[in-house]
Amino acid sequence: MTVHTETSTDRVPGRAWTVRIIGHGRTTASVTCTTAACRMPARSEDLAALRTFAARHAAAHAKAATLRPNARCHCGTQSCEAHPDTKTHCTGTVLLILRHDPAIRRVWSIEEVCEACAPLLPNVTVLARAERPRRTPDRNVTQAAAPVRERPVVAGGFSSSAALGAENTAPVRRPRRSSRRS
Repeated sequence: MTVHTETSTDRVPGRAWTVRIIGHGRTTASVTCTTAACRMPARSEDLAALRTFAARHAAAHAKAATLRPNARCHCGTQSCEAHPDTKTHCTGTVLLILRHDPAIRRVWSIEEVCEACAPLLPNVTVLARAERPRRTPDRNVTQAAAPVRERPVVAGGFSSSAALGAENTAPVRRPRRSSRRS
């Protein structure tokens, strides 16, 4: 059994996945993904089918991603080049965003960014917001790894542990709110 220990204050790099349609001459195009393990369709003349595939593939990455509240802002790791005219300090809750310009319709990016950078990025849809980590110094969270099972294939050709189903998902507990008003 593998045991992983990580404190909630350990910062990890923000992740990003980019799905892109690339034209080849006048008649064909292909889809690429920054995740090397993803299987992409062959070069095709059917641009509409490739766009549909690319959008679904990006959505599958977003669905499979587990938003990490201790992630650094991916935009910040790129020196905030996506919003060069507006400088800010990376702060706030971590968000999972989808960047896609409907006018261009060729690039889909899913990124972990901070609350300060998200509104400055063009064509952004917020997909998820991380809960702020509770401050618990000197307390480690220990998780045992789930037994290794064959992972089902998610739309777009990559495997995901999040797609295994509800039997491996622990219920989320939220603190009760008092019904008394002060």
